[in-house]
Amino acid sequence: MTEPLANRLGPLPSRAAPASYPPASSGSLADILERVLDKGIVIAGDIRINLLDIELLTVKLRILIASVDKAREMGIDWWEHDRSLSSGHGRDPLEQENRRLRAELEELRRERPDADPRRRPPRDD
Repeated sequence: MTEPLANRLGPLPSRAAPASYPPASSGSLADILERVLDKGIVIAGDIRINLLDIELLTVKLRILIASVDKAREMGIDWWEHDRSLSSGHGRDPLEQENRRLRAELEELRRERPDADPRRRPPRDD
């Protein structure tokens, strides 16, 4: 047991000699972006502001960076159902029918003012 500790433990890892990692591929920004969009990246974090153990504010951040195809593959398609983001904004068939029916109703009210329930005098029953 008179051997130095370094000899008994074997060679210690050195910070100067990094572990054997695969060599970093030098790619252009377009290649890196293509890989990220193909695989997807998730960034998650929480920010909490407390005062004397009372939680004042919590902000939860969830960021997903992926291609549209990858997002659909993961079951994410909220942009297709958000009317303000979809290309069919304002083309909802129910909205169109509602507008048409309101226009017809206003036209009928102009033609027959007595048929308008808002203009009828109250009945004495």
